[in-house]
Amino acid sequence: MTFAPRVLTPSYSWSYAALLILALASPGLLRAQFQQPTDEELKMTSDPKAPGAAAVYLYYEETADAQAHISSIYERIKVLTEKGKELATVNIPYERDVDKIGAIEGRTIHADGSVTLLKDKPSDLMDVKTKGYQKNSIVFTLPDVDVGSILEFRVTLRRDAEWTYLPDWYVQREYFVHKAHYSFRRGSYQDLMWTTHLSSDAKVVKVGGDRFNLDINDIPAEPNEDWMPPLNTLRWRVNFFAATGVESGTEFWVNKRKNWAIWIENFIKPTGTIKKAAAEIVAPGDSDEQKARKIYAAVQKLDNTDFSRVKSEAERKKEKLKEIAKAEDVWKQQSGSSDEIALLYASLATAAGLKASPAYVVNRNRAIFDINYLSDGQFDDDIVAIELGGKNVYLDPGQKMCPFGFLHWKHNFASGFLFQDKIAIFTSTPGIAYTDSKTQRIADLEIDEAGNVKGNARYVMSGPRALYWRQLALENDVEEVKKQFNESMRDSLPDGVTADFDHFLGLDDENTNLIGIVNISGSIGSATGKHFFLPGLFFESQGKHPFVALDKRTVPIDVQYPEYEQDDVTYHLPPGFNVGSLPQDASASWPNYAVLKIHSSAENGAVTVQRALAYNFTLLDPKDYPSLHDFYLKVATADQQQLVLTHAPAAKGN
Repeated sequence: MTFAPRVLTPSYSWSYAALLILALASPGLLRAQFQQPTDEELKMTSDPKAPGAAAVYLYYEETADAQAHISSIYERIKVLTEKGKELATVNIPYERDVDKIGAIEGRTIHADGSVTLLKDKPSDLMDVKTKGYQKNSIVFTLPDVDVGSILEFRVTLRRDAEWTYLPDWYVQREYFVHKAHYSFRRGSYQDLMWTTHLSSDAKVVKVGGDRFNLDINDIPAEPNEDWMPPLNTLRWRVNFFAATGVESGTEFWVNKRKNWAIWIENFIKPTGTIKKAAAEIVAPGDSDEQKARKIYAAVQKLDNTDFSRVKSEAERKKEKLKEIAKAEDVWKQQSGSSDEIALLYASLATAAGLKASPAYVVNRNRAIFDINYLSDGQFDDDIVAIELGGKNVYLDPGQKMCPFGFLHWKHNFASGFLFQDKIAIFTSTPGIAYTDSKTQRIADLEIDEAGNVKGNARYVMSGPRALYWRQLALENDVEEVKKQFNESMRDSLPDGVTADFDHFLGLDDENTNLIGIVNISGSIGSATGKHFFLPGLFFESQGKHPFVALDKRTVPIDVQYPEYEQDDVTYHLPPGFNVGSLPQDASASWPNYAVLKIHSSAENGAVTVQRALAYNFTLLDPKDYPSLHDFYLKVATADQQQLVLTHAPAAKGN
């Protein structure tokens, strides 16, 4: 079980009596009781250890007892600004029918020492529901919170005795923590190991043979910068794992690879059903690539329940569908999860005579593989490598609408197991080239003498952006897609201008560019005397560039994928106006990493401004940040240029 910030985990009773029962069941569990605040805490208006912070944690405690199946979390938070008041609302996710909340206690201590108790019953909201799994959230708000208040609450949970768990301690939180205590009683686990990522001298201490404690002070706030790798790979943390029978990390991974290879070989082994299906999909004279593409197209057509809906137990029983145990079950049912469809592809490809190798990798949007963390629970998703022309081509059959030959970006630069020649080896997937990830914004705009603008724009996309919108359209109705597309454009448009998404072209064909058609309207620019000023770079006029505001950075940079952005904007000028000055041509380069080019021209009452920005990197070390920062400063400066029009004097009459 993992306790995340403001977040936890179960039908429930809310009585204090229940809390006492839990305390008696595990005397060491509820170590922290509600504390009397000190005068210093009550009077605190800022914290020298966290300058400018909206709040600080005075104390944080997390305990778990695997033998008694009980967990507890306790927090004391000092609110220092209006923003800090947001911490009064607490969200606790839990697995329904697995976890049960034993009790919730909370109170608000005001700056004068008076206390308001939490009395309202929490809300129980369903977040996710699939076959055999339901995730809910308990939400409550501590009462009457003001700047200067101390928030204090405790939540206890009981996990079903049939379920075991090991904790992950994420030590850094949203704000600075003065003091924290973590404790885990191992229960039935005879041997435990752990890996730590703590930028301090703090260590996990084994107490009494079966309890593990961590006490740590002055914990900085968790990283919170744009374009970071997954947060749970950066935060200070402790990960526990069972170590029974494991002599070394090398031995552990050798055994895991062997077991996974046996399971994979059994799942994808072509049966008569698979061989018959493969023979119907491909033709005898097809090349290897033609076979691979035809099979890919066939499995992409199947019902992918990660993008539609998992059938209920009653529906499966009515349709006489059995549990999926092999690839042929997926084909027979013409339905499966992303992982099951990926493995079906490997089975069909093998049956067609191709060398197909399933891979089990970490979702890079969630985490980065840690070889010292001895748990194959790190891995998330199945993809497939197919040998074509003597080299492996990685495919993502389980990602609906993902073109052949490409991976979803979360599977680029991802580590995991690769099943090859009947054994499993470690693998790391390739990245994507910036030339395969393009976004072109083409706008044709009419400007009148009052500065009103009207026209249209086309967003032409390939690669990850196109895949994002295609998958979003699979899972949402038209209005929701329109809403999100409009929101995605808002920060790139000049003040006073509105973009209204109309429709997509090529939405159902992943092998073509995806084109979003957008209507543009509003008012633009400003007039001063005889001059009229327009943004030279229409789509960049608000200047919200990454990597500009901060001079230094200690956190790695992860932009998810490289990209080539191209803008082509034509302004049709109002009658009686001439061009006073055009945006200057500009060029900036960070050799081998990024380049910017801007060019403008005027002809026949129209001005065209073209901009191209290409960046060919994904992950960067903090030591590269100064160069990245310098490059984007140049980009920001170039993008703030203006187009200046002058009002031509009216011709004098005779």
